[in-house]
Amino acid sequence: MLAGLSPARRRLVVTVLALVVVAVLVTGATLLLGRLSGAAGREPVSQSEPGPVLLVPGYGGSTASLQPLADRLAAEGRDATVVAVPGNGTGDLGGSADVLDEAVDAALERTGANSVDVVGYSAGGVVARLWAADGGADVARRIVTLGSPHHGTTLADLAGSLSPDQCPEACRQLATGSPLLIHLNAGDETPEGPAWVSIWTTQDETVTPPESARLEGALELPVQSVCADARVAHGDLPRHPLVQAMVLEQLGVAAPAALGPEDCARLSG
Repeated sequence: MLAGLSPARRRLVVTVLALVVVAVLVTGATLLLGRLSGAAGREPVSQSEPGPVLLVPGYGGSTASLQPLADRLAAEGRDATVVAVPGNGTGDLGGSADVLDEAVDAALERTGANSVDVVGYSAGGVVARLWAADGGADVARRIVTLGSPHHGTTLADLAGSLSPDQCPEACRQLATGSPLLIHLNAGDETPEGPAWVSIWTTQDETVTPPESARLEGALELPVQSVCADARVAHGDLPRHPLVQAMVLEQLGVAAPAALGPEDCARLSG
């Protein structure tokens, strides 16, 4: 086709084609870089720079239950906020995760920090996981759950079968085999980004069986693995001095580390 053109027209056509090729290559490269950038996401947060701590209440939504732990954290110089979840913590746990996300944004803006630590007590640990799975893992440094029914509790099963009208949405979501927990546990139980720690008590009579608090990929810390004689019920977890010391240990500058009987006296003192 070009052979029939004059030399001047041939040069013009070749120049135009070259410009089109360059434009296509530039556009393709830009799209590729955009995809790569989106896939890469945020840079991992620094594990050595603790930010504010958000504490999430459990079923019933009592902020008072977590205030002793928040006060202990504040006494150690940490910025600690107890999140007030909607519906007294008995409504949709996904809605509580949305409220946690708003509280995280507010804490980051207020403090200028790049990351947060989250402590979820009981159902609050499930809320923290829902938040992390929906993007919160990008700004979380540590996530600690306290006696959380990650795989449901048979108490919710019993309530749902014997008195369904007294088992609101969060109660149904915490039943073993609930659609919410099946979906949450179907993939990676501990999304990449934050360091995960699960602290629980073998004497739990609310999260039944207590082993439901185990979280695949997390550092597992049953209270009795540290102090075998410790008497800690479910409701004691946020206020028991030993448990508080364990939480502080895992939220420090150093990476989360296993604890054992050799740490009992130090953490109980």
